[in-house]
Amino acid sequence: MKRRSISRAFYDLAAFSLEQALQLFLKAKVLAEGVDYPRTHSVRALLEILSNLAPENKKSRVEEILEKYLLELGMLEDACITSRYTMREFTKQEAERLAKAVKEIMKDVS
Repeated sequence: MKRRSISRAFYDLAAFSLEQALQLFLKAKVLAEGVDYPRTHSVRALLEILSNLAPENKKSRVEEILEKYLLELGMLEDACITSRYTMREFTKQEAERLAKAVKEIMKDVS
């Protein structure tokens, strides 16, 4: 869906879909740890929860992800918020960068 949205120049939809995919992925990871996640749409908050749940040897990896993808995570949260309340247009380059970041985050968190 995300690649198709990008190829069809639906960059706003691609950004929103990427945020939703990452959000649900992270919520599933939190649930897999046996913890109920709070009612949040924040991918950064979910990563922080995972960092707190991670054993010491993996905790720093999640913290590195938060630092490395600081801007992309903020843009993903913007995509979630703006899809509901206000317009924000994403460019092809932004959508592609977000797709790359989400793929890498999911790989690193797994």
